[in-house]
Amino acid sequence: MHSTSTPHGVKSGAVWLASAPAEVQNKFLNELGTGELLALPFLFEFWAHAHQLPPEGDWRSWVCLGGRGAGKTRAGAEWVRSQVEGSKPLDPGRAHRVALVAETLEQAREVMVFGESGILAVSPPDRRPTWIATRRMLEWPNGATAHCFSARDPERLRGPQFDAAWCDELAKWPDGAKAWDNLQFALRLGDAPRQCITTTPQNVPHLRDILAHESTVQTHAPTEANAAYLASTFLEEVERRYAGTRLGRQELDGVLLTDIDGALWTNEMVEAGRVEEAPTLDRIVVAVDPPVSEGGKADACGIVVVGAVTQGPPQEWKAYVLADASIQGASPTGWAKAALAALHEHDADRLVAEVNQGGALVETLLRQIDPSVPFKAVHASRGKAARAEPVAALYEQGRVHHLRGLGALEDEMCQMTHTGFTGKGSPDRTDALVWALTDLMIDPAKAWARPRMRAI
Repeated sequence: MHSTSTPHGVKSGAVWLASAPAEVQNKFLNELGTGELLALPFLFEFWAHAHQLPPEGDWRSWVCLGGRGAGKTRAGAEWVRSQVEGSKPLDPGRAHRVALVAETLEQAREVMVFGESGILAVSPPDRRPTWIATRRMLEWPNGATAHCFSARDPERLRGPQFDAAWCDELAKWPDGAKAWDNLQFALRLGDAPRQCITTTPQNVPHLRDILAHESTVQTHAPTEANAAYLASTFLEEVERRYAGTRLGRQELDGVLLTDIDGALWTNEMVEAGRVEEAPTLDRIVVAVDPPVSEGGKADACGIVVVGAVTQGPPQEWKAYVLADASIQGASPTGWAKAALAALHEHDADRLVAEVNQGGALVETLLRQIDPSVPFKAVHASRGKAARAEPVAALYEQGRVHHLRGLGALEDEMCQMTHTGFTGKGSPDRTDALVWALTDLMIDPAKAWARPRMRAI
């Protein structure tokens, strides 16, 4: 699967024109003839965002992933136009028979065909197709047709054949794999049938399988990319409610969040502990997982700030992950300064750092910058997964909460399994989190229990 956010490597003409000086804008528009001015609104490649244009190259499936309102429907409708329209209204296009597949027939009709960004709305008058309701079909002046299908009735895709297809909100399809498979058998006309998939991502198997296929290409954009065409109050409200949450990363940023088999943390587990703010905290620590090298390709330095309320017995203690100040590619002095800045910003009680790699040099480096830093060195005697398991148990018990804005840390956590880390590189942010929660919750709970065991 290939991915790109700028399919042609350039800004759209509309972006160029909008940012040009007034005299350039006026000159451009004044030089257009009447026909060119009339045609300009329908030249989508001029107006489109980069993610709304299909990537170049040899592909079968183009997946346009995006947040809510990112312009995915417009991208799909314009792609259909580009397939069926010829140079002139009656000239044939690349495709002659198109399948329009949505979760339901009503959504296919109301969104893909009649929607504000649907096929009828974006088509120029001399090329606008006719809707034939009794056949659930669009027919263009050049004879091309598009038939509507419901993914809830995948058997209706048996029999028909097509040379192009547009699949909308595929992640919502209830029997997605079956509908998709039947559509693949139906895409058998022409030299190289293609399909466009427009969807907000959800962690469903059929979408993951499509994205993983070598003949799939992808573009992606957050909701904010299409802000000029959205009500400002809408964007303000959804960002206020969901920005910095896992749901926001999916629905606003258009990021596919996946749960790994055997993962110690899941998306649901992390989101269940989301809070808007932390209460008054008894202790705060900054934990650091130093990298063994520096530079752009080096592992990140994990720097995570966590606080805890430790009133009563340990089973009543609660922890709050306040910030992820991790830094990539910094020199030792750079990450040390970042860790100390986090310590002072959050008025933390101490800085905890793993010293397996750097030994005494880690503390020496920190004290060269701040001689009075309250410091605790920790040594890893077990593997990362083994250290993480008791911390993950705290999440299962509902005893750890996250503030917003921890997306990179949360993505990394959800790739940690009982057998190790499944992501790229090293889970430095997660390591730092584990050290922080071990210092705040795990080790003090053990110490709290010892005198009671001796008394018994």
